Amino acid sequence: MQLRLDEQQTEQYLIMQAIEEDCVINAKEKIEYPPVAISLGENLIKTSKGDLLLPIPIGTYGNFSFVQAPPKTKKTFFVSLMASIYLGGQNNFGGNIKGHREDRNVIHIDTEQGKWHAQRVFKRILDMNTFDYSENYHTFGLRTLNHKTRIEFIEYCLEHKVAKTGLLIIDGIADLVSDVNNIEESNACVQKIMEWSAKYNCHIMCVIHSNFGSDKPTGHLGSFLEKKTETQIQLEANTVNREWVTVKCKRSRGYSFETFSFKVNEIGLPEIIGNLYDPLKN
Repeated sequence: MQLRLDEQQTEQYLIMQAIEEDCVINAKEKIEYPPVAISLGENLIKTSKGDLLLPIPIGTYGNFSFVQAPPKTKKTFFVSLMASIYLGGQNNFGGNIKGHREDRNVIHIDTEQGKWHAQRVFKRILDMNTFDYSENYHTFGLRTLNHKTRIEFIEYCLEHKVAKTGLLIIDGIADLVSDVNNIEESNACVQKIMEWSAKYNCHIMCVIHSNFGSDKPTGHLGSFLEKKTETQIQLEANTVNREWVTVKCKRSRGYSFETFSFKVNEIGLPEIIGNLYDPLKN
């Protein structure tokens, strides 16, 4: 019995040693500015070694962001726009937003729609670029799976299916739990998002509804996302131009990107209105 206890203590000690090596942060060590996945604009930072012109991130590698909005505020169109820009670096629809993909890949998960509707969304991303990025764009509709299997499948894709994932979009993060007000499940889900973003050095962009009549994301899941996210992105129906959607950086751990607007054009593709948001323009 004592031998077994010693074995357990030794195993626990080795686990803690491994965690220590992985989690220790040397305050004197030089850590570079987080590499940017998607950016809007630049910011001049003055340092003792000179000025640095750095991109203002919508999202960086190793972190996650989330998009919140009430129903019918074109959330899926917005993440389509982000995915298309990330794949192409920049395109005719994205204004000054830039993607910093290099040779990384995109995984795009839809949890709500059937195959026909999901394919329409996924095809839109490819149509928005002049070059064919289909080999770098991996799309899955997980509507028929339960919430636990969805998490397991996403982990399978990151670990075994898609090498060098740079951007993971989860359109319907609430479908990775059985109940958005279940504290244990919500916390575990957000912990898993943080684990994936760090382990695979990718940026994860999640989509969640806002509470009815509020600007708070839904349930305990939304509260955990708010506490842990790098960037909280809020979509609102434009009150002046009814067909526009306003995109705001509600909260960021770094410099906030400028507010801007987009619309869905006459051929059903999302596009930025000018470079920055102007409620009185046109």
